[in-house]
Amino acid sequence: MTAPYRVFVTRVLPGSGFAELRDDPAFDLDVWPDDFPPPREALLERVDGVDGLICLITDRIDAAVLDAAGSQLKVVSQMAVGVDNVDVAACAARGIPVGNTPGVLTETTADIAWALILASARRIVEAAEYVKAGEWNTWAPTQMAGADVFGATLGVIGFGAIGQAVARRAQGFGMRVLCWNRTPRPDAAAALSAEERSLDAVLAESDFVSVNVALTDDTRGLINADAFERMRPGAILINTARGPIVDEEALVTALRDGQIGGAGLDVTAVEPLSMDSPLLTMKNVVVLPHIGSASMATRSKMADMAVANLRAGLSGQPLPNSVPTPASG
Repeated sequence: MTAPYRVFVTRVLPGSGFAELRDDPAFDLDVWPDDFPPPREALLERVDGVDGLICLITDRIDAAVLDAAGSQLKVVSQMAVGVDNVDVAACAARGIPVGNTPGVLTETTADIAWALILASARRIVEAAEYVKAGEWNTWAPTQMAGADVFGATLGVIGFGAIGQAVARRAQGFGMRVLCWNRTPRPDAAAALSAEERSLDAVLAESDFVSVNVALTDDTRGLINADAFERMRPGAILINTARGPIVDEEALVTALRDGQIGGAGLDVTAVEPLSMDSPLLTMKNVVVLPHIGSASMATRSKMADMAVANLRAGLSGQPLPNSVPTPASG
C-alpha cells in the first residue's frame, strides 16, 4: 500500500473540502490547532518531511521553510489571493507550484470596501459609540454630520477584479468613478463608465480613494506623504488590499494635519494593529481586523480551492489556480 501524503495545514479550515481531506486515508494531516499562526520555530519543525503545505497570509513561507520541508515537498497551497508572504521565486527554483484562491472573494471584499466607505463618510462607528456612551441627548442640526456619498467622486487605485467590483457598486450611488491601474484597462473602464486617469489625477479629484492593488515591490508605500498632499482636503482613504501599500506614518500625519478627512482600513502595515497606534485614537478612522473575505460562504470556498490546489499538486497535475512563476532576469 502506498504511504499517505504527509501534509501540514497551518490552521483549522472551514469547508467540506478540508473535512474530506481529514477523512481521506491517502493523507496524513498535521493541523495546527490554534487561532494564532504557528511560531516560526514550530513552522520549521512541522514542515519537516511534508509532501504538501496549506498556509495562510500570516505564515511566512520563504527559502528556510522550503529547505526545512525537504526536496520531497510538491506543492504550497495558500488560502488567499495575495501571496506576498510566499517566496514564489524560491518555490519556482525548487520546482514547487504555488496555489492561491482568486476570484471567489471579489464580491465579498468589494462589500467590505463599501461598508468602509459608508461607515467613514457617515460616521457610523463614531455615532454608534456615541449612543452606547449615553451621549445622545437630543437632535441637533449638525450632530454627527458626515460626508455625502451619493453624487461624489470615487477614485479606484487598482482596477482588477476587486477594483471593478467596487466601481460597479458606485453606479447605484450616482458617483463619478475615476480609475488607475498599472496596466491600462480601457475596456473594463468603459464597461463601468469609469474614467481612466493618471494616479495623480485620481488622487487629486476624488472624494473617496479606494486602494485595490496587489502588494508588490512597486506598490509598497504607493500611498505616501506625496500622495496625501495631492488628495482633496476632506477626502477619505479606503484600504482593503494590503497594509504596507499605505505609508502608515504619513497617513497619521495627513489625518492629524487635516490633509484628508478620514480613513477606513481593513488592513494595516502590521497586523494586528498595535493598541498604541495613534490611528485608534482618531474618531475619523475606522479600522477592521482584515475581514474583507470574511463571510462563511466565501471563506469555505477559499478553503475548498486551497484543498483542490493541494490535491492537484500532490498528484502531479496542474493546479486549478496556480500563481505565475516570476520572470527571471
